[in-house]
Amino acid sequence: MQRSSSDHPETGTDTGPGPAEAGDRRSITAAASGKSQRLDRLLAEQINDLSRTRLKALILAGHVSLGDTVVRDPAYQVKAGEAITIEVPPAVDPEPVGENIPLDIVYEDDDIIVLDKQRGLVVHPAAGHENGTLVNALIAHCGASLSGIGGVKRPGIVHRLDKDTTGLMVIAKNDHAHQSLTAQFADHGRTGELRRGYLAFVWGVPARPRGTIDQPIDRHPFAREKMAVRASGRQAITHWEMLESFAGRDGKPLAALLACQLETGRTHQIRVHLSHAGHPLIGDDVYGSGFRTKVNQLAEPAKIAVTTLGRQALHAYLLQIEHPTTGEVLEWQSELPEDLAHLQALLRAAP
Repeated sequence: MQRSSSDHPETGTDTGPGPAEAGDRRSITAAASGKSQRLDRLLAEQINDLSRTRLKALILAGHVSLGDTVVRDPAYQVKAGEAITIEVPPAVDPEPVGENIPLDIVYEDDDIIVLDKQRGLVVHPAAGHENGTLVNALIAHCGASLSGIGGVKRPGIVHRLDKDTTGLMVIAKNDHAHQSLTAQFADHGRTGELRRGYLAFVWGVPARPRGTIDQPIDRHPFAREKMAVRASGRQAITHWEMLESFAGRDGKPLAALLACQLETGRTHQIRVHLSHAGHPLIGDDVYGSGFRTKVNQLAEPAKIAVTTLGRQALHAYLLQIEHPTTGEVLEWQSELPEDLAHLQALLRAAP
């Protein structure tokens, strides 16, 4: 729970706890005594109306300074008595503009677009990612036909993939398609034709060939940017099947390739569920940091592939929907992208 400055006698703030205004300035002074504390954590504790994610974005963008020095490191250890200034810039126009960003479109008609999303592409504008997103690319590609669909910031978006997750997405091009697809994704294939499949490279080899993870997911109690399995969360169900296992240099099982299908659509669901099950995604620094030492058990080529991957090894390979207008059941499959295909080949080659 966020707490106001009055709950923290070790720090003080020159401004009240009211909502941040566009273009306003916040000033905080760390306590004259006490332990040092991470900059982003200290700000999150003192500023109620801005999320930690938003504050981190402000730090990275150079809007936070200590004295006369701009600090761009969220992990900077604030020392006793240091004065912190946060400049909250004016709000960005909520209506995104089109940008010429290449898209890998695998199907398109008057109602929908199905595309194979590349790594590094954020789906919709958010704090720290006001442009350069899939939404900006779609506006440029489709023009006015996307206006107003799904809200100003998410025209045509009925589901999303994480920034560094690759694979298939479907986009609505009009209100009718948007309503139909939204209903299908809300149903999650329980009574309809929707299917979503993911390929996940994970640490460890499951003891069974297939299984189901049925664990509720909620916001992490301490790290706002993370999700976690919590009793207070919403139901989340992931079905998985092991397709392949990989050995380390000693010949012992070390990693596996799983095919996952979602029965619900929670934020970071596959990443959270597999980590909770003891098989975090390879390359996932958020949910799999405790498994970093396993990379040293790989043969050198595979070790290099993992350490240079730079993202979670997750790919949305399967998408099946009922067409919003014709009712036809349509299915698309996507091959592993180059980086994950390369990783798979090197894992197979070991030891």
